[in-house]
Amino acid sequence: MTKQPVVLVDARNVLRSRWPNIPERKLVELVERWAEREALDAVVVFDGPAPKGVSGRAEVIGTGAESADDWIARAGAGYVSEGRPYWLVTSDRALREAVGRAAERVIGGGAFAGTLLHSSD
Repeated sequence: MTKQPVVLVDARNVLRSRWPNIPERKLVELVERWAEREALDAVVVFDGPAPKGVSGRAEVIGTGAESADDWIARAGAGYVSEGRPYWLVTSDRALREAVGRAAERVIGGGAFAGTLLHSSD
């Protein structure tokens, strides 16, 4: 049986990809609705603290003192060792270089934001 991919979202990269920036809570809500429609697990990773009071389909991670890039790289390596596919959502070139090759799919932050905002209309 094929495992469903988990979608690792570089939150700050996505929310800053549009002007005006997508508010944190709205980004989480949009990702949750998208993940529900697509029947995928999503992890929304924020540098520093995560927005409070959000819960739903997406797991929301605040990395504290660690960078979101480092957290995502470690999580991606963990999924690879478990044999679970993952998608990477970021436009960060360094992060794409670090973990994008192992990802089943790589989606740019702006493209993903566009998908989220378009599908919420």
